[in-house]
Formats: sequence, structure tokens, C-alpha cells
Amino acid sequence: MMVIFFLLGLIIGSFLNVVAIRLEVAESLLGRSHCPHCQARVRWHDNIPLLSFVLLGARCRDCGEKISAQYFWVELLTGIIFALVGSLFFDPLVLATWTETTFYLVMSSILIVIFVYDFRSMEIPMTVVWSGVIMALLYSIYADWTGFGAGHKFLEFRTFAGVVGGAVAFLFFFLISYFSKERWMGMGDAYVGLLIGLVVGWPLILLALTSSFTIGAVFGLMLIALGKKTMQSQVPFAPFLVLGTFCVIILDKIYPQLIDLFWPFVS
Repeated sequence: MMVIFFLLGLIIGSFLNVVAIRLEVAESLLGRSHCPHCQARVRWHDNIPLLSFVLLGARCRDCGEKISAQYFWVELLTGIIFALVGSLFFDPLVLATWTETTFYLVMSSILIVIFVYDFRSMEIPMTVVWSGVIMALLYSIYADWTGFGAGHKFLEFRTFAGVVGGAVAFLFFFLISYFSKERWMGMGDAYVGLLIGLVVGWPLILLALTSSFTIGAVFGLMLIALGKKTMQSQVPFAPFLVLGTFCVIILDKIYPQLIDLFWPFVS
């Protein structure tokens, strides 16, 4: 089953690359893939995820220009994430897991587009973010409606926990952005925070934010040590938010008591 989800992820990852790049240049999502250098259409056998990149030697068959490694790594990352989501959430014999798995696959796809777009342009694709916000809210309402039971506490309702988590993350980044005049953090990151808060809910948003800043700090120190960046350099933060969110979603499924290890007073 994991192999099936991995292969599906490779295919979706190839499409997500196209979405992120075409959104950046305001190009229609319709139409076949083409080389960004010579505009030649990519043949079907040159569009096989991972394999074509390797066989072509990371170069266009027509003009010989180098193909960005982004295509390879986004396809691989999407494949791995899809495989993890499928193995952890999906049970073909339990109908409810079909909806839950679909939700996390869709959210993963949206977050990957945000990751790639911000990494390339240091901007947030707000259309994608708001699409994710609407989907997350609708799924939360659906999950609460189908799983409603007596004796539920407020934070046990996915919608309430999501709204709290989203509000906390949004306010946190909004204040940083506002008081730093967007020198430390862009306002777009506040909306990404809203989205991931809706996805992971309260109190897991605390772990997601902590993980994101930790990953960002490690990555930043590595770049400084390699001489690629300085302490004054700006780096896109949404990719770290996405990675931190993925870590929390996966680890929480493996070890549901994860939050108790860090903030036992909030659960």
C-alpha cells in the first residue's frame, strides 16, 4: 500500500511543480509541460517522475539547457509524504479513513505548493492559502458532524481546536510582522500560520511552530557556516512552517502523547 501512495505522490509532485511555477509567472495551468528555456513541449516519456530527470542527465532533450533540481526533489518529497500519510492514516476496510487520508493528501499538496512558491519567490500564493483554509474548515465541520458524541469537550471538536490553533498562529506572526515592519517576518506568513493552525489544531500548533523555528534555525546556521548567507540575509520562512507541520502531523499519529512531553499543561 505504501508503494501505491508513493507512486501517486510522484505523479502529484510532478503536477505540483507545474502549479507552483505557472502561478509564479501567471501562466495558465492548462496545456502540456514545456521547457522554460526553449519552450519545446516535453515528450510523455521525458515526463516520468524522477526517472526522466536522471535519464536526461538533468538537461532538456531539445536545447540541452539544465533542468532545475527542484523538479526531482519536489517529486521525491511529495512521494515520501504521500507514502507516510497513506501508511499512517489509510485503512481500506475503514470508510472514515478514506476521507481523512484524502484530506491530508490534499493539504499536503497545498502546503507543498506554498513551500515551492515561497522558496522560489519569497512570496505567499494567497489563492492557494485561502483554498486550503476553506478546505480545512469544511473538513473540520464534516469530521465533527460525523463523529459527534455526548460528553465532548470544546477542544475535542476539530473545528474549535482548529480555529483556536489558527488564531494563535495568525496573531503570533501578525504581531511579529507588524512591529518589525515585515523585516523579520512577512505578513503572508501569518496567513500560512492560520492555515496550519486549522490543520493541526490546538495545542499541536505549539509543536508545529517550535519545530518550524528549530528547522529554520538549523538551516540558517548551516547556510551561514557555508558562507551562503549572513546574519542579515532574508530567507523564506513558509518552507520551514510546512516542514514543521509535516513533522508534527506524522509524529502525532505515531505517538499521540507527543504534546504531553512538551506542554502537559495545555492538553
